[in-house]
Amino acid sequence: MSARQYTDQLQKLDTPFYFYDMQLLADTLAKAVAEAGKYGYKVHYALKANFDPRIVAAIRKAGLGVDCVSGNEVRLAIESGCLASEIVFAGVAKSDKEIRYALGQDIFSFNCESLQELEVINALAAETGRTARIALRINPDVDPRTHKHISTGQADSKFGISYTEINEAIRSLNRLPNIRIVGIHFHIGSQITDMEVFGNFCVKVNKIQQWFVEQGIELKHLNLGGGLGVGYNDPDGKPIPDFAGYFGIVNRTLETKPGQTVHFELGRSLVAQSGELVTRVLYTKQNAAGRQIALVDAGMTDLIRPALYQAHHKIESLTGQGPLQPYMVAGPVCESSDVFAKEALLPEVKRGDLLTIRTAGAYGSAMASRYNLRDLPRSVYSDEL
Repeated sequence: MSARQYTDQLQKLDTPFYFYDMQLLADTLAKAVAEAGKYGYKVHYALKANFDPRIVAAIRKAGLGVDCVSGNEVRLAIESGCLASEIVFAGVAKSDKEIRYALGQDIFSFNCESLQELEVINALAAETGRTARIALRINPDVDPRTHKHISTGQADSKFGISYTEINEAIRSLNRLPNIRIVGIHFHIGSQITDMEVFGNFCVKVNKIQQWFVEQGIELKHLNLGGGLGVGYNDPDGKPIPDFAGYFGIVNRTLETKPGQTVHFELGRSLVAQSGELVTRVLYTKQNAAGRQIALVDAGMTDLIRPALYQAHHKIESLTGQGPLQPYMVAGPVCESSDVFAKEALLPEVKRGDLLTIRTAGAYGSAMASRYNLRDLPRSVYSDEL
């Protein structure tokens, strides 16, 4: 259920806060696991999307692995009871301290993103007589047809080892005895809704894998990253993403070898629709341009996506009634970019009204900050109301 079904209870609470529909979360996780399971695929949860304790517990209960991009994420996963054997550690610039910790936990794999990183992991593993399992993150130069700030697989990107450097990477493996290549890793971007992109991506993966075969290198694992998008414009129309279509097109297009496992690192598609940011209207006014403005107590410190890359979130009134009219919905942070929407269609907005910003379960609370010394938003769960 969305926050609307709990309006009476939510009106009594101090705002702003993140509201999580725990039943929708469980249903989404179950659907993803079931669809991936049809083909024997392994799903890892991208912890950067949301590391709320209740979210992480639900992920663990659903049997997913974890994709981490920092040492502290690896630590949180371990301390939350996740199996080290199902943790992959990505990240374009891992520190020595982070690598040492992950080595000590004997995680499943490091996703390596540069030639120099191979050298560093080998040296740090040698210090303790360990052998690190690694996957080469290769930049396949695929256009994900999404926002430029969340595109990661094109040629001009800081992420991954360029496909032009694969030869050199393989040559370096022969002189690095404390690392062992177990697979290759890709991630082309986020919020991808065009399934054809994933099909084109798999065609490139097939070509790259064939090159490894020709070099006599056995790849036990293919890690295709994540990127499956969600419906920000109509969260109620499709609350659970098209996992069947996503895993289906991979199964039809990807050419796997006998005994090879295929891994995914999903984040947004697993948790986005289950979370909403609930906020209260503090003031209303009209500016000199004639625009109606609703000033709310949530701001870019609570949900930075609209300010960071002009992301759209549907905004609804939980308490207002009447015909819809356009409002700028803006927060209290002392920045001109602290605006959630410039023309949100809402019934007449009054001081004290409760608004909800939908599809905020991914990259919402996880990116919150204390800029302006604001409090961090708390969490409210549907099964505790």
